[in-house]
Amino acid sequence: MDHRARLVTHAAATIRAGSKSFAAASRLFDRATRERVWLLYAWCRRCDDLIDGQDLGGAMRDQASVTQRMEEVRERTARAFSGIETGDPAFDCLAMVARETGLTPAMADDVLAGFALDATGWQPRNETDLMRYCWHVAGAVGVMMAVVMGVDPDDAETLERAGDLGMAFQLANIARDLAEDNAAQRCYLPAEWLAEADIPPGEELKPPYRNALAVMARRLCRIATAHECSARIGARRLRVRQRWAILAAAGIYGEIARIVTRRGAAAWDRRAVVDKKRKLWWIARSAVQAFLPAMPGLYHGARLRRYSRRDFTA
Repeated sequence: MDHRARLVTHAAATIRAGSKSFAAASRLFDRATRERVWLLYAWCRRCDDLIDGQDLGGAMRDQASVTQRMEEVRERTARAFSGIETGDPAFDCLAMVARETGLTPAMADDVLAGFALDATGWQPRNETDLMRYCWHVAGAVGVMMAVVMGVDPDDAETLERAGDLGMAFQLANIARDLAEDNAAQRCYLPAEWLAEADIPPGEELKPPYRNALAVMARRLCRIATAHECSARIGARRLRVRQRWAILAAAGIYGEIARIVTRRGAAAWDRRAVVDKKRKLWWIARSAVQAFLPAMPGLYHGARLRRYSRRDFTA
């Protein structure tokens, strides 16, 4: 097995363990694109785990050395872009996909800026802060994924829509993972939202505040839906296989937001997951959607988004 094949095998195993939803959607890409998506995912997952002291998600370990781990991630990423083997297969995956697609250090820096926020125990003060965080940790990844799929790095409109999809994913994740984040002493709800609802810091999951928390979760999910609509419009610019995969991913992750909304105050009694049958349903539905024009309702929904890539990049 040659060097690239070993990296692809490692990346495939990483995405299967780290994100079943994204792994399912990635199967819809053509082989070359699918492998490159896996390579990029492996780097993203490894950065996240290194900084949080995790292993493919799960409970976070000691955070005392998080600043040092952040520097290690930056150093290994820089080495990957310099073409120097890092000794870490996930960073070598980044080096490989960057050589094949034209990803740039600046794109990676946008993503690492999001990890740096987590490393400092940061919490958003307001909605703008929240969306800036979502841009860095997920929207910027969406831009890198779009380039991996063959989008011209100078195609600002398509990259903006790709960033919107990443932000939609992150907003759904935040709404779903409020309990896990609370257990890790993290909170991605804006401090202003919590103050408006008279929820004391760190107590949002306690029974007296569950109804107010459900209102905030619905707000997150509405914002996510607006960005999902924008991304679905942008998917029309992709080739059919890529469009199918992106529409399927949008549907599956959008389903997470819809589950949280539907459960209300009980949304965090058990983790919101999209079962295999429902994933297959979205994959089949997206196959049809890939050949249809964007529905008028998507344009209305997209107009409700207040932030995009252009708000957070120079």
